[in-house]
Amino acid sequence: MSDACCDPELSPLFSKKQAAEEHPVRPAWWRDLALLPSLISGIALALGYGLQWSGFDTAGLLFQSVALLAGASTFVPGTLRRLIRGRMGVGLLMTIAAEGAVTLGHVGEAAALAFLFSLAETLEDRAMDRAKEGLRSLLSLIPETARVSRLYGEETLPVAQLRELDIMVVGAGERIATDGVVVEGSSSLDTSAVTGESIPVSVSPGESVAAGSVNGSGILKVEVSADGRDNSLTQIVALVEQAHAHKGERARLADRIARPLVPTVLIAAVLIALFGISIGDPATWIERALVVLVAASPCALAIAVPVTVMSAIGSASKYGVVVKSGQAFEQLGAIRTVAFDKTGTLTHNEPEVVEVVSNEYTRAQVLGFAAALEYSSTHPLAAAITPTSPNTQPGRDIEELAGYGLIGYVGETKVRVGNTRWLKPHTYEEVSKAMASQGMTVVVVEVDANVVGLIGIRDGLRKEATETIRMLHQMGIETVMLTGDNQRTAKALATSAGIDDVRAEQLPRDKADAVASMAEHSPTAMIGDGINDAPALATATVGIAMGTTGSDAAIESADVAFTGHDLRLIPGALAHARRGRRIMTWNIGMALTIIVMLFPLALFGVLGLAGVVLIHELAEVLIILNGIRAARRPTATRNNTARNTMHSHEAARSGL
Repeated sequence: MSDACCDPELSPLFSKKQAAEEHPVRPAWWRDLALLPSLISGIALALGYGLQWSGFDTAGLLFQSVALLAGASTFVPGTLRRLIRGRMGVGLLMTIAAEGAVTLGHVGEAAALAFLFSLAETLEDRAMDRAKEGLRSLLSLIPETARVSRLYGEETLPVAQLRELDIMVVGAGERIATDGVVVEGSSSLDTSAVTGESIPVSVSPGESVAAGSVNGSGILKVEVSADGRDNSLTQIVALVEQAHAHKGERARLADRIARPLVPTVLIAAVLIALFGISIGDPATWIERALVVLVAASPCALAIAVPVTVMSAIGSASKYGVVVKSGQAFEQLGAIRTVAFDKTGTLTHNEPEVVEVVSNEYTRAQVLGFAAALEYSSTHPLAAAITPTSPNTQPGRDIEELAGYGLIGYVGETKVRVGNTRWLKPHTYEEVSKAMASQGMTVVVVEVDANVVGLIGIRDGLRKEATETIRMLHQMGIETVMLTGDNQRTAKALATSAGIDDVRAEQLPRDKADAVASMAEHSPTAMIGDGINDAPALATATVGIAMGTTGSDAAIESADVAFTGHDLRLIPGALAHARRGRRIMTWNIGMALTIIVMLFPLALFGVLGLAGVVLIHELAEVLIILNGIRAARRPTATRNNTARNTMHSHEAARSGL
């Protein structure tokens, strides 16, 4: 697979318009032409059996032949191409099984196999194709041009032409085109789309800024530290693509089991036929060889996994869990460690006032002073403060100092509201430290040059987070929190949630490395919603994105997406997948048992073709019925791990 920074499909420097033209949105499934062969095969198969049961054998055979050709057209050509390259799998086994059934005159069985297998393959291929579309959502985070300061004035350049040591000019509300260091100006940056952190970061000369961040109200001059083609955001793209490329090489469970059957069955059939020729009875033994081929055909084995996976995935989607592939579902059932991003996953991503401290004013008065100045501010912290004092009248002569705070008048009183870097807490110093240790962002309120109080703002823990962690622990699943936040904030929130393993101040690459390390020891799921989570989501055994509030890149980089944001979907989904995995394993065992039992019976002539076909069909029906059982949602277990979101459609949709 091509490098993410060089391939036009993947590079953030590729034109957004051109990307849209060359990669149109996939049609809805009912308009997807890729499903047409399977649809034709299914209809023709049903008509064929119906006509045969009505006594029109010739017409029935004709429709069954059409069903066989339509279904086989979706996997036989690819199977032959892989065979030329020396690769064998379920597709080859299905092709051999169909050919054997036709040779023995059972066109209907061959057609049924072709239909079921083609449908399963087409649906899974469609789901896997979705994973390739997500990286294009990163394009919108980098502007196509940037302003650069020259000796003769400002010049507008394509982002691709930015080089180290260039001086970018970033206006209020503009996105930063590439990584750099502030050399002039102060402001606050909204990094939520890149880091997932909801509280803006104040920057001043000497501090680093990342590509894709949105500048606040100040004007910044930034010295470029990374070329426009190779910044932190393009590295995220490369990490995601590399992880998907690695994951794409993993064989499907059924394919891994079926692969050694191919040479074994072929060699056995050839040896049986040669034995018959050597003893002078070729007719009997060649017929037995063909019956053995049918007895050992992978009909039930090929159906065992897809029918279970499709049933379980379809059921999961009804309560807000979208699983993108059969492989992801299989792996979801094996998860033993779950890593959580903090902001927007364990927390609401909505800062709120959680504490007000003052020795001389009431809570309402302190909030009133702050709200009067924050009334017209677009700063995210203002959105947390102003709702707490809805009847407050706006202040006057308000001046906003980017990266610090606000100055203004409330009536005749001069008020300043800002961060602790600008306004020292003085007598509230110890209280300020204590609030910070509890994961709060501290806002200082000063009235007539005297500090009168502190406001603690925090992105609150989701109300169901603690219960979710407890449910996972009861299932024997370990939990870890990964975040770019500071150690104090991270530890405080993790303790409240019940998570002991905390890894703070993590960059996107650090998160990906941590998840990769955990995945080496046990199957690991990563749950996140920001673009900074994308590499870790793609590196995990299973990446899970919080859908409704998550970024496009996070959703598309993941293997599983939640359309809601109730965290109790996580243990529910894991319980559902574990149950499906058990059913899948039983089905595979049953299919292999049938092959092992029928092989000697066919070899020694105990069973003829009719008996072998009958047993095969009964086994297939049993496996299909058992697979459909995976659609049922698991009931509450004794340890309550699967309760809540699994029992009712309404409960799961409450997070939408």
